[in-house]
Amino acid sequence: MRVPVSWLRDYVDLPADLTTAELADRLTMLDLKLEEIDTVGAELSGPIVVGRVLSAEPEPQKNGKTINWCSVDVGPAHNAEGNEPRGIVCGAHNFGPGDLVVVALPGSVLPGPFPISSRKTYGHVSDGMICSGAELGTAGDRDGIIVLPAGSAEVGDDAIALLGLRDDVLDLEVNPDRAYALSLRGVARDAAIGYDVAYRDPADLTLTSDGSGDYPVVVEDPVACPVFVTRTVTGFDPTAPTPRWMSRRLELMGMRPISLAVDVTNYVMLELGQPIHGYDRNALRGPITVRRGRPGEKITTLDDVVRDVTPEDLLITDESGPIGLAGVMGGQTTELGPNTTDIVIEAAHFDAPTIARTARIQKLSSEASRRFERGVDTALPPYAAQRVADLLVALGGGEIAPGATVVGGPPAQPQVTLADDLPARISGVDIAPATAVVALTANGCGVEHDGGTLVVTPPTWRPDLTDPYDMVEEVLRYVGYDKVPSLLPHAPVGRGLTPEQRLRRRIGQVMAGAGYVEVKTFPFAGPADFDKLGLDDSDPRRDQVLLENPLSAEEPGLTTTLMTGAMKALALNVGRGHDDVALFETGRVFLPKPEVTEAPIYGVDSAPSNEEYAAFDAALPEQPQHLVLVATGRRERAGWWGEGRRVQWGDAIEAVRRVGKAVHVPIHVAAGEIPAPWHPGRTAVLSIGGVVVGYAGELHPRVCRTYGVPARTVAAEIDLDAVIAAAPVLGPRPSFSAYPVAKEDVALVVASDVASADVAAALVEGGGELVESVRLFDVYTGEQVPEGHKSLAFALRMRASDRTLTEAETAEVREAAVARAAALTGAVQRT
Repeated sequence: MRVPVSWLRDYVDLPADLTTAELADRLTMLDLKLEEIDTVGAELSGPIVVGRVLSAEPEPQKNGKTINWCSVDVGPAHNAEGNEPRGIVCGAHNFGPGDLVVVALPGSVLPGPFPISSRKTYGHVSDGMICSGAELGTAGDRDGIIVLPAGSAEVGDDAIALLGLRDDVLDLEVNPDRAYALSLRGVARDAAIGYDVAYRDPADLTLTSDGSGDYPVVVEDPVACPVFVTRTVTGFDPTAPTPRWMSRRLELMGMRPISLAVDVTNYVMLELGQPIHGYDRNALRGPITVRRGRPGEKITTLDDVVRDVTPEDLLITDESGPIGLAGVMGGQTTELGPNTTDIVIEAAHFDAPTIARTARIQKLSSEASRRFERGVDTALPPYAAQRVADLLVALGGGEIAPGATVVGGPPAQPQVTLADDLPARISGVDIAPATAVVALTANGCGVEHDGGTLVVTPPTWRPDLTDPYDMVEEVLRYVGYDKVPSLLPHAPVGRGLTPEQRLRRRIGQVMAGAGYVEVKTFPFAGPADFDKLGLDDSDPRRDQVLLENPLSAEEPGLTTTLMTGAMKALALNVGRGHDDVALFETGRVFLPKPEVTEAPIYGVDSAPSNEEYAAFDAALPEQPQHLVLVATGRRERAGWWGEGRRVQWGDAIEAVRRVGKAVHVPIHVAAGEIPAPWHPGRTAVLSIGGVVVGYAGELHPRVCRTYGVPARTVAAEIDLDAVIAAAPVLGPRPSFSAYPVAKEDVALVVASDVASADVAAALVEGGGELVESVRLFDVYTGEQVPEGHKSLAFALRMRASDRTLTEAETAEVREAAVARAAALTGAVQRT
């Protein structure tokens, strides 16, 4: 919210010597955080004054352009020697003798910076510059000179002050619960509280309605629209210009002046915080009706976009159909145009969730919707409509119709009861009950102090004040947050990391050591993400926990697989030109329970009981920890040491095996039914004790194309909670043998469909406790192996803890291992 300090001073008697920085600090302490101070017009310097054109002689030039050689009186203090007027060359033609203009004299500097000096041009010495609005950084015809109204200034007056070219503007961050501060009215009220000075409410107006009706209105949804007010102005002059003071204030607030009628509605919205809309009365067809959208309806909004209406949208309609998205944006068919003479003014109050939902559905955020979805003063519509009507008549002529249409009214404000010592007990500051009463009254609350109890009625512009602790916050704003003592809580004695936390950290270190970079992605996904992964409509991973207020309509729910975020991160890195990428992430996925229950909402005055905790936990989805990895490009780089190697699907499997080894959990690798998004011929099923915990291998080529990543990209995703749950409880540290290792290699021929992991497990089982490790180092298929078979070469490592193994013992272990492999997998030793 931008707040020009000069405009703010219209409503609050701030100290004359108060600096903008001091004001910003005080407002920040009142919970209106400063983003920046914008010193508008800081580049302007030097004499920029009002001048009167005495003569303007047109002179055609050889290039076809006609210039004006002007004689301009800028006052005795600024004229040339002998009080002679200044000669100035000007290429514009929208002024003439007798007009008051703005003149930048030699030595001045305009925005750019653009210094002004006397210089020879078009055969004359131009002794200054007659300025347009664009050259001064303000409103006006960008191609024309600013012509001031006759009698609005004296020759020689300072044009910078006259036009408000220099001002300090506070850019405030307004929290969602302080919607009242999205107006000069609200910020001024807080400034008055902060400095305990007089405040003039711009909404303190006399309503001129005689009690009769105005334009007919029908409200079909009083919950979404509890208040709707109209006033009518007739005989308005559509050619009347917006006064420069109003245009300048709109510019300082970041708005572009359009026309007087539109500018007045925007001005009042910024001043009071109540969004206003104006209709061309002659374009309306029948009564104005407020209702929900109907299937098939469309509306062309003021931004020239044709929009499909949904049943959740709240509409403003007449007999012709939709003429506006309520609280968001009006329609083109009834907009105020250059021929509008009769104006129907709408000032209504709309339900905040309804407007927020429409803005989200239509992907249309406006100044009006940003205010309504945070909460607007419910009592303000009649006064805002009166303010607009008064300004339209004062600046554009015409007259206000005697009646007003008022449908509904502001709902009664709920009372809040609290102990009068609650602010002191909560804050630790000695706050007397009388001080609390003064603070709440200054914020506009009605307060009854009965014994030790305060009964508070919040003002209509504070819908956020709903419980006793909101009132405590308001009292502290008045007293000063800086008065609250800083007391650090005593740190409890640390108990260290849990076993699960230690294992998760170890797994992260293993992945980093294997060359994978950890990423953290958003846990949100939507149907488009599952489409890109190739999940069919019946895939249970499509069943999401949907969010009530998602950050994006494309990602409305919590993800059921970490692959959605990991693939986006991989695609982003590949798109930025990275060829070799290896990423991993650990995080939760969210799996809905079969029976969905509504999560209870508890108060903040006490800790939940065990039963309340249990009820809350019952409503939460299952949230297991998963590990995902994705990799593409070269796994081993080329160099002087030799050729590099591209990542292969076995690398993903090996990474998961490393994780299992790190936590002492054997992960079984086998073929099986492979779901999307995996390549069915180059992916393994990962299991622990016969229970599938994930998959690792190569992604399906279609998935790679969809994400725009290279073919043969590999990935893995496992249930990390299941892996950690299977980890043994670590007892004393294992002992290590100081005796030498015995090495034996064995080549076994098995059927092609036999998994190498099954053969390795059989060798370990057969060799017994003397087998330290079994490693597959070669797979061979060819002429020396029967068709439909393969040769697997394993390196066996054997060691005893108390002696050096003899050749006989080594041979015995080797034969027992081979025999067990033959019995379990049909392996035959290759000769």
